[in-house]
Amino acid sequence: MPSLHTTRLLLKKLLLAAVMLSAITSYTQVIPPPGLQIGSANTATADPTVPRPNTTPCTVTLFSNIAFADFSPKLFTFTPPSACAGPWAKVVLEADFSIQAGRQFDRTANIWIGGTNVYFGTTSEPSAAVARSWHIERDLTDYSALFNSTQNGRVDLGNLVNSTFTSTLFGTAQLQFYPLSRHEDAPDTADLVLPLSGSSNGGTVFLSNTGSAVSATFNLPTNVERAYLDVLAQSQAGDEFWYTCVPTDVANELQSCGGTGFRETEVTIDGQPAGVAPVYPWIYTGGIDPLLWRPIPGVQTLNFVPYRVDLSPFAGVLSDGQPHQVSVQVFNANNGFSTTATFLAFLDHGSTQVTGGVTRNTLAAPVPNVTENLSTDASGNITGNVVVTSNRSFSIEGFVRTSHGRLETSVEQNIRFSNRQDFNITTLAFLQNITQNTSISLLTNTRGHGGKTSFQTFEWPLSLDFNFTVNADGSGGFQTTTIKQAFNNSQLIKGDGPPFFSTVSNSVAPTDTLLFDANFRITGSRGQANSQRYFSTDSTGACFSRSIAAAGGILTSITDGEGCKSHNDD
Repeated sequence: MPSLHTTRLLLKKLLLAAVMLSAITSYTQVIPPPGLQIGSANTATADPTVPRPNTTPCTVTLFSNIAFADFSPKLFTFTPPSACAGPWAKVVLEADFSIQAGRQFDRTANIWIGGTNVYFGTTSEPSAAVARSWHIERDLTDYSALFNSTQNGRVDLGNLVNSTFTSTLFGTAQLQFYPLSRHEDAPDTADLVLPLSGSSNGGTVFLSNTGSAVSATFNLPTNVERAYLDVLAQSQAGDEFWYTCVPTDVANELQSCGGTGFRETEVTIDGQPAGVAPVYPWIYTGGIDPLLWRPIPGVQTLNFVPYRVDLSPFAGVLSDGQPHQVSVQVFNANNGFSTTATFLAFLDHGSTQVTGGVTRNTLAAPVPNVTENLSTDASGNITGNVVVTSNRSFSIEGFVRTSHGRLETSVEQNIRFSNRQDFNITTLAFLQNITQNTSISLLTNTRGHGGKTSFQTFEWPLSLDFNFTVNADGSGGFQTTTIKQAFNNSQLIKGDGPPFFSTVSNSVAPTDTLLFDANFRITGSRGQANSQRYFSTDSTGACFSRSIAAAGGILTSITDGEGCKSHNDD
């Protein structure tokens, strides 16, 4: 079998061919959500809506204009659309949230159907004079089996409202079911959609340390052909700013959290390593400096994207008629991570019993490398850096004997993580500059009937420069924060037909300086600005490009299509 590096070079040639195909194909724009307006202080994102089929959808309202002013779950009942029986061409969740003007923390929001998470994100913070509203969407077509029967639903959006935190949140959500057009084949969707959650009607599980887990034991059918796990692990409490954490032995002197700046989600089956879901460094709208995120929030802040782990090499094991436990843990969790996952099983409809096994598994626990290069002078000033890296590759292979022959699946993954933090700490200043990146290469080969090769890459760069300085005369000081954050993903799929290529690039770049007086009360800010660029394209010719910018908390520009035009001119 060729190495991951060799395969990457080969697929880069196919990638180039797919890009050229995209460049010569007339592109279509996905219509972005309405409501962006230059001069507005309302929440603004460059994210596109989910592409839709041409058929007319049936809409099922999940809940409407619910007020969130306490921490009680809000319950609803989902009933399948009687006028649009499945299978469906596409299923899309739409939700609209708003918050009153006033004072409020960012809050976490979850929507559950049948105990399965269908939305996970956080909320915008208001300002004293500005109420905010925002729209989110998620493609749930893969979860279609979940919507074939009446299910209990639940919304979690805990919110404290009192004389200090004065703003109530409101939410409305619906599912849109798009029928198949005439002669259209149904999409390949999971036969089983099963939750790893806190209870039968949903809820995340808080993982406080490496040993904590969210688990579920499944008694699966004996004809599982493929399996996947969608993982969501949200940093909270002491881990909210995990990318700023340092080795525990220097945490006190560096005035930071411990456990190093490395976190990673591990997946096991029956206690054996089965997959890895790297943790994306989401930053919420109250993070570090709330003014940074007005009106543009961070990447995916309002709508997290789950990381999908391919468990297909274990299909034969999962089909042996015995109960199997699937678990998710967060390596280095340091109080902690709010976590859930969804198990997706695709069955062999031509038989009731498949057999198989795992033939190779080199995945083991991560062993990050930590270096400290710090010095303290006679005055107690601290300079230097701390670095944590984790570079590893693994391969998992398995097979399953199906009604259409033997299928062999291999998953090869390379994950390179680095977090470097440079410090300059004196009696008058605290400087912390962070450069972090997660680079992922994932090659999946399926050999047999309908076999294909899938190659994905992810790049998740984050740079964060923080400078807190006190004036020598004691009159006050300032805090300057500059952040660059991105989510980049490319995928190439090669099978019997033409290769399919897609790419997504989403980045934000905020900056702000808070001013404070001698009593450390904030007196104002200067230089506040933010921008977001979202670009996506694929080998069918679909293309979306939007860039937005803001200054002083106000949206100042909207540029549509420019990236697609330059892409087609290349």
